[in-house]
Amino acid sequence: MTVYLLGKEPVFPPADEADPIGIIAVGGDLSPERLIAAYSRGIFPWYSEGEPILWWSPDPRLVLFPDEIHISGSLRRLLNRNPFEITFDRSFDAIIEACQQPRKYQGETWITEEMITAYKRLHELGYAHSLEVRRNDEIVGGLYGVSLGRCFFAESMFHRVDNASKFGMVRFVQKLNELDFRIMDCQVSSSHLKTMGAREIPRKEFLDLLTESGQKENLKGSWSFLDDHK
Repeated sequence: MTVYLLGKEPVFPPADEADPIGIIAVGGDLSPERLIAAYSRGIFPWYSEGEPILWWSPDPRLVLFPDEIHISGSLRRLLNRNPFEITFDRSFDAIIEACQQPRKYQGETWITEEMITAYKRLHELGYAHSLEVRRNDEIVGGLYGVSLGRCFFAESMFHRVDNASKFGMVRFVQKLNELDFRIMDCQVSSSHLKTMGAREIPRKEFLDLLTESGQKENLKGSWSFLDDHK
């Protein structure tokens, strides 16, 4: 397998040409054109500060089909109590900046300043979206990602109080299901997401699903119409 060195044009080799660990290319930039080209081909950036940009297309791929989300008994009781309010695209900058903060179990974050700038630009263009979990008007959790066609590419999520991210995840996936989204891409294996119904599928199957969902119209612009109002 060959890892491609990207040039100035926002083009990528076929995703199934990635090396055994999933790296398909290195270099380039995080321009909106290149990011959209990457996601539409099942490729995403993932690297650390000070490293060149690495582009990935892992095999297998972790995905969550919206109609397969698993809700445990305790989580269902939490949903019934409805202790949080859900909003969309109201505070994208705050969400991505919160996701950038290292977790207790992490020594550093993979969300670089370059990525922060790039995804804020994608949000301004209507491709990147955030979900905010609020309690008493305070943001206590959330997630962000990219939407193309009827596929949502989840990038990161966080919580500041117990169960806020799980609550937000379920509500978000339920909204995706209502909008007839085919898949949520979760990228790489996660035991936490697997407990919520995510599963690994072969890269070829993922790329076929991506092609199918990509034929649908992009839901560009603000998703604030999805807000929950108590």
